[in-house]
Amino acid sequence: MSAMKAVRIHNYGDASVLSYEDAPQPTAAAGELLIQVVATTANPFDYAARAGYLAGWYAFTFPVTLGLDVSGIVEAVGEGVTDFAQGDEVFARADPAKNGAYAEYIVLPASEAAHKPASIDHFQAAALPHVGFTAWRALIDVGGLTSGQTVLIHGAAGGVGSLAVQLAKWRGAKVIGTSSANNIDFLQELGVDEAIDYNAMPFESMVREVDLVLDTVGGDTLERSWGVLKPGGMLLSVVQPPAEETAAAHSVHQAFVTAVPPAGQTLGILAALVDSGDIKPVVSSVLPLSDVQQAHALGEGRHVRGKIVLKVSA
Repeated sequence: MSAMKAVRIHNYGDASVLSYEDAPQPTAAAGELLIQVVATTANPFDYAARAGYLAGWYAFTFPVTLGLDVSGIVEAVGEGVTDFAQGDEVFARADPAKNGAYAEYIVLPASEAAHKPASIDHFQAAALPHVGFTAWRALIDVGGLTSGQTVLIHGAAGGVGSLAVQLAKWRGAKVIGTSSANNIDFLQELGVDEAIDYNAMPFESMVREVDLVLDTVGGDTLERSWGVLKPGGMLLSVVQPPAEETAAAHSVHQAFVTAVPPAGQTLGILAALVDSGDIKPVVSSVLPLSDVQQAHALGEGRHVRGKIVLKVSA
């Protein structure tokens, strides 16, 4: 079996448990793609998985290769795969419970992949799959956002938030976004109709009667969001389940949004929106995969605009 470079963890812990090392190169089975990974990202999901917070949700077997986002080149196709061929540029979302993208090669179901947007490079494309799929699932699939509605997006400068802002504007909605003061100008560049510095004033003192709230922060931010919804509105969270009892007490709806696979069809839609200029992935920095510990430390420090991208191969 061929060897490749990968980043794996052999136990849970802080960023120091991330080990850049040799690992077996996988092979594609029926219905799968073997992809040479050009770029991946550092996601909050990866930080939580590395620290052991997701052990109750995922049956990880050590050593674990993390990494959700993939942008790369098809190296081989498994039996029955007809939509992709060797040499195709693709982007995809991995299942970290099986094998993640912090590696020179990854195998994943063809249903999780789409052809890379032609107008952007692999580093930009790597910043799109997980956050784009999550934002689409929340706003479009679950929230049913339509033109003329108003949505409040918490953490609007982050990975999911920055894509959610752009998708909501593309959908024809009025968008209110919260962020720290240093990201207010960035939110305005993204197209928000109203940007709120959450440190300067309570958002609930400025926002009323919105149709949807998309929470990417959780905790107190989520709890303070119930009162800004109009009757029949919906609170969507991608970080923790909103309480059904509290939703009922406010005469609104709630949903905990998880990005359930397969992602490929939605990624194809997102690729078309990128190439038409309607949305654009946001990259805050690019680091080599071998610097993954630094990437995790930066990400866990919060206040990152968009995504931290990891360069895997040339």
